[in-house]
Amino acid sequence: MTQQPFDPIAPHAAASGAFAPRHVGPRGREIRAMLDQLGLDSLDALVDAAVPASIRTDRPLDLPAARTETEVLDDLRALAAKNVVKTQMIGLGYYGTVTPPVIRRNVLESPAWYTAYTPYQPEISQGRLEALLTFQQVVEDLTGLDVANASLLDEATAVAEAVALMWRASRAKTGYVVVDADLFPQTLAVTLGRARAVGLPVVVADLSGGLAAGLAAARAAGEYPQDVADDATLVGVVVQQCGASGRVVDWAPVVAEAKEAGALVTVAADLLALTLLASPAELGADVSVGSAQRFGVPLFYGGPHAAFMAVRKGLERSLPGRLVGVSVDADGDTAYRLALQTREQHIRREKATSNICTAQALLAIVASMYAVYHGPDGLRAIAERTHGRATTLAAALRAGGVTVEHDVFFDTVRTVVPGRAKAVVEAAATAGINLYNPDADHVQIACDETTTPATLTAVLEAFGLATPDLTTAASGEPTAKAGAAASDAKGVEAARVDGQPAEEGDGAASPSTEAASPAGPDHGLPAWATRTTPYLQHPVFHLHRSETAMLRYLRRLSDKDLALDRTMIPLARAR
Repeated sequence: MTQQPFDPIAPHAAASGAFAPRHVGPRGREIRAMLDQLGLDSLDALVDAAVPASIRTDRPLDLPAARTETEVLDDLRALAAKNVVKTQMIGLGYYGTVTPPVIRRNVLESPAWYTAYTPYQPEISQGRLEALLTFQQVVEDLTGLDVANASLLDEATAVAEAVALMWRASRAKTGYVVVDADLFPQTLAVTLGRARAVGLPVVVADLSGGLAAGLAAARAAGEYPQDVADDATLVGVVVQQCGASGRVVDWAPVVAEAKEAGALVTVAADLLALTLLASPAELGADVSVGSAQRFGVPLFYGGPHAAFMAVRKGLERSLPGRLVGVSVDADGDTAYRLALQTREQHIRREKATSNICTAQALLAIVASMYAVYHGPDGLRAIAERTHGRATTLAAALRAGGVTVEHDVFFDTVRTVVPGRAKAVVEAAATAGINLYNPDADHVQIACDETTTPATLTAVLEAFGLATPDLTTAASGEPTAKAGAAASDAKGVEAARVDGQPAEEGDGAASPSTEAASPAGPDHGLPAWATRTTPYLQHPVFHLHRSETAMLRYLRRLSDKDLALDRTMIPLARAR
């Protein structure tokens, strides 16, 4: 074992209690070596050489005395204790979720994962690349589209990216994009801002009654951009499968209208809802985007959260971000690599496909492992319970005389309470629940994985309604037992994604009947809204059900990676 030489200049941080030496790496001998390499005498000389005088001040900084690390941590805890944590039922793309402890401890809180750098060097990134490949598989299966990337920044920018992709793919000299008015408000704001910056006209219209009808209504209301000529090309259409108002609309007729006009269609979708609802591919979409947040990623006070983008064949070269692919190494073994990244900003700069395509690799890995841990049957059970809570709440509200605006929804119930919205929201907040009032006459309640019968009771009380016993009615249990094993398991027990046979006691399980036949129990959803295609049939989604099995799988992946918990990560790139 090689022992580091004693550095007499470096203070003993633990003994002194000083904060900086514990968190600033270079010490005396290391600093001296760097200065000698630069031909400088001191750190002050380095600052003089590196920082222009025009941006420096000669006044001493008015700072309080330095505190110890313990004192700083105590102050931070005191600040954090001021936060008032409430149950979030606002929705709009952000939902409560349960991060399985095995994933929280061994991915989200593990330095083997959170200190790993961007996987530009596949030979030291095989575990991460395999996990990101799994993320892509989850998105491809649930959206039904052919190719998915390895995550994007967030849902709002992902929609903006989709608009840019449709514009590039159309090759139209002039044109415009139509977006449904029921997109999430932050998505509308970002999309309109990005489109305005590149000079692409965007029409916002209510498309629930059809594309032509929506455009006609927008024109009649004076909401049609003046820079859109009558003969301008319709480049693309963007709709939200589960709208901001909670409504679920049959978008197939709108997609057909758009295709007839030669336009591409993007469907913003909810991955959890897609275990029950028709996939974007079934609707005829060319592109699908959304957030993976509700797959085990905490709310994090609003961000960050990994987004996704999937496209049909023929559009993969226009994908922003990164695409993980499967290859073969020199020994003939399976190897993972970044198969597509040539259009990223770090390589193409001003010619890049996108300049906002930042990936959320760690959070995408959390989402992919959430899908691995629960499998198709578990995800479907969570979706059934979420939808069951929403339908139970809607029924109780209707029974109490409150108007529920939409008949078809997944998780969000929109109520009509003329003039009472603010009072209802304030009553709910007093009970520790945040609801959403888009205006003075409407209140929306979004259910999620964490919603309980007690939560629903508190919501009903905020509306001033008598509260029935919802313990049984709100259980949301599927009529078919989730996780029932199918007898025709198509060889799932044969291998994992890494090619290793399943170990005894590893929690290997065969695909469930629900995964093979998504029709499942009756959820009260109309036929046009119900998913009819299978998903997550790869063996990796059926082998790691126990916490021990998941722990071993995560450890095997991290052992195939190099992160800062083991060493420095070299990064060399030709300039």
